[in-house]
Amino acid sequence: MAAIHHTPGSNRAPILVRVVRITRLALHLVHGLFIVRLRYPGLSEGEQHEVKRLWFRKTLSILSISIRKQDPPRDLPERCVLVLNHISWLDMFVIGASHPATYIAKSEIRGWPLIGPLVTGVGTLYIERGKRAGALRARQEIAEAIERGVLIAFFPEGTTTYGRSLGRFHPALFQPALDVAATLQPAALRYVDDAGMHTDAAAYAGESSFMESIWTIASTRSIVAEMRLLEPLPTIGQTRRSLAENAEALIAAALGLPAPQRTSGSGNPRTAPDRRGGPPAGSR
Repeated sequence: MAAIHHTPGSNRAPILVRVVRITRLALHLVHGLFIVRLRYPGLSEGEQHEVKRLWFRKTLSILSISIRKQDPPRDLPERCVLVLNHISWLDMFVIGASHPATYIAKSEIRGWPLIGPLVTGVGTLYIERGKRAGALRARQEIAEAIERGVLIAFFPEGTTTYGRSLGRFHPALFQPALDVAATLQPAALRYVDDAGMHTDAAAYAGESSFMESIWTIASTRSIVAEMRLLEPLPTIGQTRRSLAENAEALIAAALGLPAPQRTSGSGNPRTAPDRRGGPPAGSR
């Protein structure tokens, strides 16, 4: 049976509020789909970025999710790749509300109701798991996008967590940034309540379905997404393994979490050959 993660009573929204949020969210998603199909292709790049930013912000507002940035505002480096820990499908919306990023995601997201066509329409780059040819093609597409100045964002854990731990970062996803000598911009994400205490409500992890995740979020009175940009990491002179480990260590330290344990077997990224195949999927 799928696990549903309940919200503490003091932070639970009334039933009527939940229903209104779900209704508004559904209408907002449908409206977004019309924008993507009818208006978005005819806009300039700057106009597309602004449309995405405003749409993401409204989505978060409907669900009573606010963003708290924990660092002074600053411009991202040129030829930049955002690297983040992964907790929820909301992560894309939190990033998109501030930065016009293109995401690397697993191909299954294409089939998600409403969300799939939306994120596809605004330029998500997909990776097909277990298909080497598709992975190599995705690696080339990602590298070409970075060279054009597109801001790429990915989640190298390859899955979501509840935010109470950090998964090991898959080195293969760092290869496109290494190919074009981009700058990595690690960022730490976590979700808290109004009192600043960790909340599981935003997480899309475990056995919960996508619809259960939406209901849990809509049932929570308010959620704060905390995002912190960390020290940029140059890729010149690095390997994808060293980049993965350095980004992993920075994000773990920023979140006050232990770095993931690495075993000493043959699959250990510290000792295994650094294969140059395409990256694994970068989301749950």
